[in-house]
Amino acid sequence: MTSDAGPEKGFDLGRLLVERAGERYALHARHLNHQLPRMLHTIGFDKVYERAEGAYFWDEDGHDYLDMLAGFGVFGLGRHHPVVRKALHDVIDAGLADLTRFDCPPLPGLLGERLLAHSPHLERVFFCNSGTEAVESALKFARYATGRRRILYCDHAFHGLTAGSLSVNGEDGFRKGFDPLLPDSAVPLGDLDALERELRKGDVAAFILEPIQGKGVHAAPPGYLRAAQELLRRHKALLIADEVQTGLGRTGDFYAYQHEDGVEPDIVAVAKALSGGYVPVGATLAKGWIFEKVYSSMDRVLVHSASFGSNAQAMAAGLATLAVMEDERTVANARVTGDLLRTRLAALVDRYELLHDVRGRGLMIGIEFGRPKSLKLRGGWTMLQAARKGLFAQMVVVPLFQRHRILTQVSGDHLEVIKLIPPLIIGEREVDRFVEAFTDVMDDAHRGSGLMWDFGRTLIKQAVGSK
Repeated sequence: MTSDAGPEKGFDLGRLLVERAGERYALHARHLNHQLPRMLHTIGFDKVYERAEGAYFWDEDGHDYLDMLAGFGVFGLGRHHPVVRKALHDVIDAGLADLTRFDCPPLPGLLGERLLAHSPHLERVFFCNSGTEAVESALKFARYATGRRRILYCDHAFHGLTAGSLSVNGEDGFRKGFDPLLPDSAVPLGDLDALERELRKGDVAAFILEPIQGKGVHAAPPGYLRAAQELLRRHKALLIADEVQTGLGRTGDFYAYQHEDGVEPDIVAVAKALSGGYVPVGATLAKGWIFEKVYSSMDRVLVHSASFGSNAQAMAAGLATLAVMEDERTVANARVTGDLLRTRLAALVDRYELLHDVRGRGLMIGIEFGRPKSLKLRGGWTMLQAARKGLFAQMVVVPLFQRHRILTQVSGDHLEVIKLIPPLIIGEREVDRFVEAFTDVMDDAHRGSGLMWDFGRTLIKQAVGSK
């Protein structure tokens, strides 16, 4: 609305969205990461979404889309859960004296109490804003508490993209060009001999690992976590469990490490789903003696802190999220629904020669594709692999989205794996929809020709052109 004096003054979010929403892709291309809209246009993901609720979102034409990605695990409760939403309205309306820095408000203590109730061997919590910050805190705490400097991590691990967490990132593609990083060392997941060789050097502060690696969805072998823990204790080093993606019910237990008896990490990092999909929140939980070392005197009271850590909105979101998880039994649902989805997908392995494996726990599932046996399909597969490994998985992701309106994505660069990490609230209806759609796409792929393979040739041109 305008007047003779010019544009209407004052901030009006609704008006701003109406006036400028059509520019969303142009604004990103002009002011943000210009490769994102380019990539979305290439694979046909450049939709305009109007609203979202639970495990679904809707485009401008009113079509629903099933979310099997959950914002890379953020939306554990789905989008816009009413309990979390109300908690945020309530905390804003309360007008609290937040982040004074020199008081002890109740909400951080209450969220710490609630979170530690699910972590009986841990005693204290540091709140921050993201998964990578939670990992950074864990690395700092481990180094200071042990007086050692080196951290061990696993090949192909992902722990975040800030400088410290990048130093324990096991994927060269993320590290390349950002050297020098911290002098940490990688060991293969599951290789206890390699772990012990590094520990014998006497300078290891901690070993950080994901109980199930997000990249490729690879679980630690049975018994590995407990055996690694025993080695670490023998060599006076700490075990850090990165539960940023696997924690808070994702794998059918509150933490993924709880699937193995007797495992008690010294430090645990969580984030993602703790936000309820709204205000970012991360947390580093640790044994009491570690906090006592780091915060050893009043002089060190602010030796490690975060400007927005423990803010009232984040704490309210976290408290509401944990309450919903308990009231709605989302952890149990992740286990039951995940078992159903994984079992139905695994039954297709013998039916489709391009489908090689289905693995995971709870609602963290990896679908892996591999080289077919028949000559009819082998030529197309070889052509894709020669251009760029991972193109076939992307070739499956696109028709799932465009034809069946299901959002998925590959599990990592150069991987023929699709990772499913849907909201923990999905049920049999969503399982049916996904399996039926996946079956349709696999039927199409095994014809060896048609629109799907035509799109594969488009991906090849893009891959070759980017080299």
